[in-house]
Amino acid sequence: MLDVVRLRVLLAVSRTGSLTAAAKALHYSQPSVSHHLSRLEAETGAKLIERVGRGIRLTEAGKLLADRAAEIIGRLDAASEELAAHVGLRSGRVRLAAFPSALGTFVPSAAAGLAATHPGLQLTLTETEPPEALRLLRAGRVDVAVIFRYDDTAPEESGTSMTHLLDDPSYLVTHDGMGTLASHATSRWIGGCDRCRSHLLELCAQVGFEPSISFTSDDIVAVQALVAAGMGVTVLPGLALRAHRHEGVSVTEIPGSTRHVYAATYGAPPLPPATAALIHALRAVC
Repeated sequence: MLDVVRLRVLLAVSRTGSLTAAAKALHYSQPSVSHHLSRLEAETGAKLIERVGRGIRLTEAGKLLADRAAEIIGRLDAASEELAAHVGLRSGRVRLAAFPSALGTFVPSAAAGLAATHPGLQLTLTETEPPEALRLLRAGRVDVAVIFRYDDTAPEESGTSMTHLLDDPSYLVTHDGMGTLASHATSRWIGGCDRCRSHLLELCAQVGFEPSISFTSDDIVAVQALVAAGMGVTVLPGLALRAHRHEGVSVTEIPGSTRHVYAATYGAPPLPPATAALIHALRAVC
């Protein structure tokens, strides 16, 4: 059985890039770090680190084990905090990752509702797009990830549970009011995050063209400013337009283009009390 302390040492080496920095981060001596790594290599039967000049780097086996160690240790730390808070939601914390337009619309109302019903519960928020939010969730660094997916998005990994919150229609955003995708086959386009960009490519392919993407930005304020200045056209979801609407743009709903917004959790039910309370607050406002 793998030793958790030694997994923490390997993870520290992976994150800091050296034995000296890992020892400092863990408040260990460098010989102690080397000893733990040697014992871990003996336990696994795999070479985990190798010398490169005056430094070290993880082998492929080391990188694989470090990735798994991040998930294992994250889940252990989360379990410890959940047990500490299990006395009744009078104390403890719950951690949420969400994409920008969710944080700019319904998440603050959910946070206020949670604070009203559970004033002793500390909520922390992280802004990030769905792929990174799911990585944080699997690693135990957040308890809930508010994500979106389209019908053509690849399925989430096993072990992830999804609570549906809302469906969010998509809109063509232009500066001149022209209202169909096909009418902009020769226009310059503005792309967003990877997941939104993939959906844009799929939408345009359905009407027979590949968009010429001249600009890419996740910033809905900057994107709409570019559109208002006549620098291109784009597709934005309704939540983004609720969070910010530039007076110089025109929007037209795109039939059949909807993204689905979920609250994702990781692990088998039942949910920890703090996590369940956050999910309830999110559903109440959505």
